[in-house]
Amino acid sequence: MTGSALAMAHDERADLADLLEALSPEQWEHPSLCEGWTVRDVVAHMISYEEHGPRDLVRRLAATRFRPWKLNEAALADYADLGPDELVRFLRNHLDPQGSTAAFGGRVGLVDALIHHQDIRRPLGLARTVPAERLRVALPFAVTAVPLRGFWKARGVRLVATDVGWSRGRGPEAAGPGEAVLMTMAGRRGIARELSGPGATILTDRLG
Repeated sequence: MTGSALAMAHDERADLADLLEALSPEQWEHPSLCEGWTVRDVVAHMISYEEHGPRDLVRRLAATRFRPWKLNEAALADYADLGPDELVRFLRNHLDPQGSTAAFGGRVGLVDALIHHQDIRRPLGLARTVPAERLRVALPFAVTAVPLRGFWKARGVRLVATDVGWSRGRGPEAAGPGEAVLMTMAGRRGIARELSGPGATILTDRLG
């Protein structure tokens, strides 16, 4: 399944499910790039917005005492009791994004899956080559997507994804693989060090 952003999101989730099925129990409990979250937590977070509508959003907000920045924690709590096999089964049953993750033609689901896939792979030392067509769709969307707001993280810098022919912004250049550019826009610490150019130094100082 290729072509549309929705189809790419499907394929990215399927690739992630394949990886997850091969992980050991120890790898499931390994820290991810998301501060304070294990691999299991990241997967639970990914599925925590599937099958949930406005009523669930209100319920979760109420659970946080209407502190939106705590919303992910409230959503994660709904899936805290699921083990690895159950999480993978749920993901397999939801390869096509639903609800909010299907927004913008599936771009929300695609970017979410791409970033969290790497949140898991990078700390485990499991490198992959992200399909270029997925990056070409994800990168421009990540610039303005809520809550990423990549434009703000990369303000004053020209981002250049050297492997997929994409660039954005003005200022000192930060160039490198599209995957590293995407993860930098997602605010992941340490990734800007993989980029080159004077803009990379600015981003490293800004993001860590």
